[in-house]
Amino acid sequence: MPTAFDPYELGTLRLPNRIAMSPMTRSRARGTIPSPLAAAYYAQRATAGLIVTEGTQPSPVGQGYPDTPGLHSAEQVAAWREVTDAVHQAGGVIYAQLLHTGRIGHPSLLPDGLHPVAPSAIRADGQVYTHDGPQDFVTPRVLSEDDIRQTVDDFAGAARNALTAGFDGVELHGANGYLIHQFLAPNTNRRTDLWGGSPAAQARFGIEVATAVAAVVGPGRLGFRISPGSPVNDMAEDDPGDTYVALLAGLAPLELSYLHVMEAAGGRELTHRLRKEWDGTLILNPHTAPSPTGPDELGLIEDGTADLIAFGALFLANPDLPARLAAGGPYNIPDRATYFGGDHRGYIDYPTLEA
Repeated sequence: MPTAFDPYELGTLRLPNRIAMSPMTRSRARGTIPSPLAAAYYAQRATAGLIVTEGTQPSPVGQGYPDTPGLHSAEQVAAWREVTDAVHQAGGVIYAQLLHTGRIGHPSLLPDGLHPVAPSAIRADGQVYTHDGPQDFVTPRVLSEDDIRQTVDDFAGAARNALTAGFDGVELHGANGYLIHQFLAPNTNRRTDLWGGSPAAQARFGIEVATAVAAVVGPGRLGFRISPGSPVNDMAEDDPGDTYVALLAGLAPLELSYLHVMEAAGGRELTHRLRKEWDGTLILNPHTAPSPTGPDELGLIEDGTADLIAFGALFLANPDLPARLAAGGPYNIPDRATYFGGDHRGYIDYPTLEA
């Protein structure tokens, strides 16, 4: 029976354990350039079996929050190279998460008069934080066929930049109400062309993006994150099973390194269904709200529900989380006030057990 502390073969990579660091937005990339502190932040957490970075936009229009990093310019690539070098020197494995936020965002966050885009012109209910304070979401511009092809190319270009920056692989963010998820969900995708109207058509965009990125990074270096049934960012998927089965069927020939499932409330039955449909590695971000994912969830590896477990807030506050889990704690308490923006405080100053 495997445990969280056993090594794991992920494609051509040998992970030291089965504890993953979940992608977490920190909004410390001024001007979309990763902060010099980011190298220390990620290197401190290099004992993770796998690190997945904060969401990183593949193009300028893909940005939905202040001070999030990109992977579409030479300056961004150079800054990320410092991060990957630091992680590798510390013995870690790191994937870049590519995130296009789609309709989630605001024009004030975008350069050159750009406007948030989506599969359909449906405004999300809610607000987004900007440098000028909270702003209502806007009605997005509908992506044309040419726009869709350009967006797919943007993802592929960002994946190419990720390899140049030294990442071990790439994860596509198809969850949490962002662009790929917006194509998957019926309340955000009202299209009746090749990109919507049936489970297979709703899954098509995610499959096309994954196919283009896999052609760049090669087999075994691409992960895909989903959150079926999640209501985050005004999403509604009352019966998502068929759409996600269609998505997995389209992804299967690509020989991805893993499927990363972010579980919604009451979603364990669907998690088990997806586990049966997916022959490869499954990373699970289990639903534990309002508490963060903790040591009790390690049993999901032992019972075969998942191959790796992804930890978010607990990893944010405990840079040496695998050692703490092995020792049974104690654990630093995450400081929510420093989650987004700011300086080194709440970023690289959480103490280790040794400290």
